[in-house]
Amino acid sequence: MNGALLEVEDLRIDIGSGESRHNAVENISFSIDRGETFGLVGESGCGKSITALATIGLLRRPLAISGGSIRFKGQDLRSLSAREMRKLRGNRIAMIFQEPMTALNPLSPVGRQIAEMFVLHQGASWHEAERKAVEALASVQVPAPDQRVKNYPHQMSGGMRQRVMIAIALACNPDLLIADEPTTALDVTVQAEILKLMQELCDARGTAVLMISHDLGVIAKMCRRVGVMYAGHMAEERAVADLFRTPAHPYTRGLLGSLPRLGSRGAHGRKRLQEIEGVVPSIAAFPAGCRFEPRCERATAICASTQPGQTDLGNNGFVRCFHHG
Repeated sequence: MNGALLEVEDLRIDIGSGESRHNAVENISFSIDRGETFGLVGESGCGKSITALATIGLLRRPLAISGGSIRFKGQDLRSLSAREMRKLRGNRIAMIFQEPMTALNPLSPVGRQIAEMFVLHQGASWHEAERKAVEALASVQVPAPDQRVKNYPHQMSGGMRQRVMIAIALACNPDLLIADEPTTALDVTVQAEILKLMQELCDARGTAVLMISHDLGVIAKMCRRVGVMYAGHMAEERAVADLFRTPAHPYTRGLLGSLPRLGSRGAHGRKRLQEIEGVVPSIAAFPAGCRFEPRCERATAICASTQPGQTDLGNNGFVRCFHHG
């Protein structure tokens, strides 16, 4: 992982207080190079978002990091004070949240919310920052940006609000952008526009991206490498092309099998989508062995009693499964 922009190693996150604590995320390791887009995929409740929040220093009680390291440009982020993290957050590392209506301040015009980034992190005057806010809105293809800066969030559509979030996140040209389900609340057409915009802007600026999604289609479009998370563990990490061509973990195969495909028709003109039986276990009820064991068709006795180790798959890929392939 030497030379990587972001290095997360053996990250552990616990939830609870006192003696009543449970492991939510365990032994998560990945790295992101400069300019690279790395994906984290999995069902809701797998630990993707809290991993991202830990990376940017936004975990709140009862969640807390209990082990591992997070290094950004070689610097240990866990050793920084709250004040030092505030200087870094929004400046060198930025985040786009999945629901802009809750992330944006409803009582402030969007232009002022963008301008605040330039004032806080670049020392710009408010007059200069407001001018830059108009330019920032124009860069994310918001029409009539000189008028839109005066709008409040509720006066804009979902797609426009997400463009504002992108403008805020990229205002200071960060080295790393964390995008947590950035298109979940948008319709398919707007989703494609937002993803294309993000990709073009980040490519032009050389910004690395941690893309979090439950949508493998988004991961395929945006990412070079992907980590598949399940119940707080990294089940598999591969190059995207390798993962789609030869998925190794039964959970990954289940996710890919559940994707709808054009031309898939049964005898009566329609074919039922595959599904993964069961649900992601709650944090307080994680299995003792492989966490996917209760839902896995290949599970054997060893899966129920022992957590699988990491198996190298070549091309910097790995899987955690006794019966992979």
